[in-house]
Amino acid sequence: MRTIYLNGAYVPEIDGKVSVFDRGFLFADSVYEVVSVLGGKLVDFDGHVQRLARSLGELGIKGAPDAGSWLTICRELVARNAVEEGMIYWQVTRGAPTDRDFVFPPEGTTPTVLAFSQSRALADTPLAKRGIRVVTLPDLRWGRADIKTTQLLYASLMKNEAIARGVDDAWMERGGVVTEGTAQNAHIITHDGVLVTHPLNREILHGITRAAVLPLVAQTIEERAFSVAEAEQAAEAFVSSASGFVMPVVEINGKTIGDGTPGSATVQLRQAYIDWARRTAI
Repeated sequence: MRTIYLNGAYVPEIDGKVSVFDRGFLFADSVYEVVSVLGGKLVDFDGHVQRLARSLGELGIKGAPDAGSWLTICRELVARNAVEEGMIYWQVTRGAPTDRDFVFPPEGTTPTVLAFSQSRALADTPLAKRGIRVVTLPDLRWGRADIKTTQLLYASLMKNEAIARGVDDAWMERGGVVTEGTAQNAHIITHDGVLVTHPLNREILHGITRAAVLPLVAQTIEERAFSVAEAEQAAEAFVSSASGFVMPVVEINGKTIGDGTPGSATVQLRQAYIDWARRTAI
């Protein structure tokens, strides 16, 4: 049985209990991060803890652990659960007042702090070898996709819609322009060798893996919006995320990308990222 961290204590997962009045439960008034584990070490920890602090600041949630405390918590969960490869999930909610109310609880309300581990293969996976197939679906999320909140219902609906259509995942689009995947940043490589990725704004999550991957890219990079039609005609495509690293995309809306297998540039970039992650993990 896993050990989790909840509000200052390490407890068996079966004993992890949160108030029914917790605002994370009632309002999705909470933020989260997921940090990957390779070789028992944390990948890009500083990037994730900095983004968590930004998300907390954007929502005005106070009282969360500081960076040093998060590092201790994550390492302790890795050790207690013998995580060699996988992820540590962290979540902070605005807390559990005594009743439900749209108005924020009084200043000084203690936030709810949760973290748990998930062991799974990340570096060597069947999906990375064959690539994933995606469809594009409307992006109807709220206008602050740059804040990593637990308000993930729409993304979950789109993921399940994609699976119902017989593919692996969805890319969301607004006005014919791709924003991002359900839980990943989206990228294409054009036939003239340019890597195109959506610019950082409120329409997409500012991916920590994206930030680590781009300096490893051998191609010219253009941070600009790209259309669904441009994506369907790309030479290569991929997504980036903490759990998927660099994941090749081999089909978009039923249209084969390249020869239908992971493109060479994407494969090289995935390996470069994994090498970087192993070298820099703490």
